[in-house]
Amino acid sequence: MNIHEHQGKEILRKFGVAVPRGKPVFTVDDAVQVAQELGGPVWVVKAQIHAGGRGKGGGVKVAKSIDQVREYAGQILGMQLKTHQTGPAGQKVRRLLVEEGADIKKELYIGLVVDRGTQRVTVMASSEGGMEIEEVAEKTPELIHKVTVEPTQGLTDAQADHLATSIGIPQTSLAQARTVLQGLYRAFWETDASLAEINPLILTGEGQVIALDAKFNFDSNALFRHPELVEYRDLNEEDPAEVEASKFDLAYISLDGDIGCLVNGAGLAMATMDSIKLFGGEPANFLDVGGGATTEKVTEAFKIMLKNPELKAILVNIFGGIMRCDVIAEGVIAASKAVQLKVPLVVRMKGTNEDLGKKMLAESGLPIISADSMEEAAQKVVAAAK
Repeated sequence: MNIHEHQGKEILRKFGVAVPRGKPVFTVDDAVQVAQELGGPVWVVKAQIHAGGRGKGGGVKVAKSIDQVREYAGQILGMQLKTHQTGPAGQKVRRLLVEEGADIKKELYIGLVVDRGTQRVTVMASSEGGMEIEEVAEKTPELIHKVTVEPTQGLTDAQADHLATSIGIPQTSLAQARTVLQGLYRAFWETDASLAEINPLILTGEGQVIALDAKFNFDSNALFRHPELVEYRDLNEEDPAEVEASKFDLAYISLDGDIGCLVNGAGLAMATMDSIKLFGGEPANFLDVGGGATTEKVTEAFKIMLKNPELKAILVNIFGGIMRCDVIAEGVIAASKAVQLKVPLVVRMKGTNEDLGKKMLAESGLPIISADSMEEAAQKVVAAAK
C-alpha cells in the first residue's frame, strides 16, 4: 500500500524527523488560506499523487506571493499529471500539499529497503539527492553508501554518523542527521514498511537537516496490525479493477495485453503469463483466485476481467490441489452464464476431480475450448485472441 507525501510526513513527524510546516488541501481557496496561516515570503504548492517525478511533470511550483499560490493551485488541482511512474495516461490531481519554503543549501538522499540476501534492513544514503536513486546507482554507484542493520540493535549511532559524514553532512549538523536517520529507521520498522525514502533530505543554510519529501510503501500483509495506516489509503490512486478485486480477496493486477488469465496460485499465474507471451500473446492481467475459490469469487473474477475493453480471450488454468476442479468448473459455468460471455474461453484443468470438472464443462453447452497441457492452452488462447 502506498500513501501520499503529506501522510508520510505526518509519520516522520511522529518519529522526531524534522519536516516543513504545511497542510493538505483540496481547493484553491484552502490553499490560499493555508499559505496565509503559514506566513512567510515563499510557499511550495505540491501535487499529491502516488508517483514520483512530480516536479518534472509540472506538479510542484514555488510561489513567491499569495497570488501565485492561488494561480499555481488552480493550475495543478484537477490536472492530469504525467510522470515516468504514472504511465502515458497520467494521474488526476485531487489534493495538494501547501508548505513553507526552505533555504536549500544541499540536497541528499536516504532510503530503506529489506535486503532479501541478508534478510536485514539496508539503509542507503547518497549525496545526490533530488535524483532518481536508480539513475545514481547506474551512473555513479560509488556515491551510494549502505549499512545493514542488525534488528536486535537498530540503527546505531556509529552507523548513522558514518552515513551522514559519507554524504557530506558537517560535524555541526551530525546530531540532527543522526536523529533523522534513526527516526526514519524506527518509522520503517514500527509501521511494517517495505520502502521508506526521503528524497531530497536537505541541509539548510543554517545547518538544519529537514525531510523535504517522504515516500512510504507498506507490506499489505501486515496492515491488520495498523488500522491507522489503512485510514491513509486513497482509492482514487489505485486501479479500480484492483480495488474491486480486493473486496473479494482476489489478487489482481492490470496489465497492457488482451488475454485475461484466471489461475489458482501465484507461481502458476506467473508461468501462465510467460506461456502466453512465449506463443506471441500478451496477458491482460495477473489474477490469482487462491486456494479457496468459490463460485462467487470466480464469477466476480470474470466480471472484473470483462470490464477491460481490450479483452479478446480468457484462459482459465487450474491445478486442483486444495482447490477442486469441479468447483472451478461450476464457477466457470455460472460465471459464463451470469456475464453472458462473448469472448473465447480456454480452460485447462489438472488435479483433484479433474475428470468430473471436464465432464461438467463438456455438458454445459457453453462454447468452451478445452486444453490438456500448459503449452496447448497457451497456443489455443493466443490463436483465439487473434
